[in-house]
Amino acid sequence: MGLGVEQEIEIRKAPVFMPGEKVRSTKYVKNDGTYRGKDIGDMLVAKGDVGYVRDIGTFLQQFYIYAVEWIDRGTIVGMRGKELVSLDKPEPVRARPRSQAGAEAGAAAEAGGPEATA
Repeated sequence: MGLGVEQEIEIRKAPVFMPGEKVRSTKYVKNDGTYRGKDIGDMLVAKGDVGYVRDIGTFLQQFYIYAVEWIDRGTIVGMRGKELVSLDKPEPVRARPRSQAGAEAGAAAEAGGPEATA
């Protein structure tokens, strides 16, 4: 009998988003029956919708749940951090792998580009 996959405990770290922060949904969210006034299966949030974090709670003493107000839809829906991206904070720049950066520099040198050395 296996115990399953252990997940990271998010609440050991600071929340990713803060109240008042403007966010965008990266997922479609449908009503699973826990949203009152909507039928099961109704779309609550569409991918790309923009909203504002109103409050931060926790679930199972493990995950942060962000109460996000979706102004255009007139709803407040609890979302996981992995379902959101911030529109207020710049996204961190990720370094390219060295092999890719070296290949691009070599191609520019072959083409006689500005990176070419004499």
